Amino acid sequence: MLERRGREKVMAFVMAGGEGSRLRPLTADRCKPAVPFGSRYRIVDFVLSNLANSDIRSIYLLVQYKPQSLIEHIRKAWTVSALFSDWFVAVVPPQMTKECMQFGGTADAVYQSLHLMNMHRPDLVAVFGADHIYRMDVRQMVRFHCENEADVTVAALPVPLDQASNFGIIETDVAGRIQGFQEKPAQAKPMPNDSRRAYASMGNYLFRADTLRQALEEANQRGETDFGHHVLPRLSQTHRVFAYDFSTNVVPGTKPYEEADYWRDVGTLDTYFEAHMDVLGIEPCFDAFNPQWPIYSSHYQGPTARVIRGMLDNVLLGAATIVSDATIRNSLLRREVVVEPGAVIEDCVIMDYVHIGAGARLRHAIIDRHNKITPGTQIGYDHEQDRAAGYHVTEGGLVVLPLGDVRYYAREGYRNGGGYSE
Repeated sequence: MLERRGREKVMAFVMAGGEGSRLRPLTADRCKPAVPFGSRYRIVDFVLSNLANSDIRSIYLLVQYKPQSLIEHIRKAWTVSALFSDWFVAVVPPQMTKECMQFGGTADAVYQSLHLMNMHRPDLVAVFGADHIYRMDVRQMVRFHCENEADVTVAALPVPLDQASNFGIIETDVAGRIQGFQEKPAQAKPMPNDSRRAYASMGNYLFRADTLRQALEEANQRGETDFGHHVLPRLSQTHRVFAYDFSTNVVPGTKPYEEADYWRDVGTLDTYFEAHMDVLGIEPCFDAFNPQWPIYSSHYQGPTARVIRGMLDNVLLGAATIVSDATIRNSLLRREVVVEPGAVIEDCVIMDYVHIGAGARLRHAIIDRHNKITPGTQIGYDHEQDRAAGYHVTEGGLVVLPLGDVRYYAREGYRNGGGYSE
């Protein structure tokens, strides 16, 4: 059992190698954790901020699929002073041995990085995903883990039974000890004290260090590679494995109008878009502004946004964006976007360095970085026309433009004083 010390030493592995195939075309040239979110963040910033705010600052980011955009973001946004040797966010690729050229799964990724755990000798190891939008005080999960003398703790989100088939479901007893796992079941087993909801795994785990090391060595011998499918179900039969109820987590500074246990797996284009809509409005269900629990990101040094006439209704503008005599509703525009006169933008997510020409009309769309929308273009009004133009249209009717030509930005220098870009 874990010796109670009052302040356990915790290090973290963040699983950031996901391909995010259901987010294509946004993930055609970048991994899912590197996909931009909101007016200034990347998806990975949320888990890293939660760990940093929870005083867990020895963080290894395990990368694999198209990691360069993520690596550049970490280099520019997450550099920590060298004065503190145990404060860092370090990128770790597959070890590329003769036996294995990549990570075989989540458990194999951490197994290949066990030497890093041996260097730091932590009491506890957090293994968290990098794919979700949420706030979480991980210290409260650590406290729960220690109070229950757990070997492993799995963060669990209560979800309505009619939505349980979308998640990996955890079965527990009344005390929260895990009895079994169900992978996207048609009929989920409800929580012991709530017949209307079931526990969904959030993909965030806390291990006693010795338990993790032993479990991964055994998994490697057995040819097992995944935490959810292999390691955790086996450990639940032999060790003290508990579910931590995320709905009990209290984050300082959360406003009364927010969804207290907000957590979104932005795994599809439609859910990714819906999560953006969640940050809009005067009382959003997820307010990105919280000085007591900030979401850290880029140290961008560009100028503020400018609006030269126009009609804006429920809009977030990124830095150095210019809006000139345009109409924008229910939309987010990230940094260094140019919107020319007469353009109309409704229910859209416009990523960095996009130029929207005069009179263009965009509706229910995501426009990835470095696109130039020519004057008079219509997107989102005729889906057959959108598909004919080569745009991706989801089942929910969302139109998505892939990454544009970065050379355009470099060539034009953009009208907003380029050179600030990352």
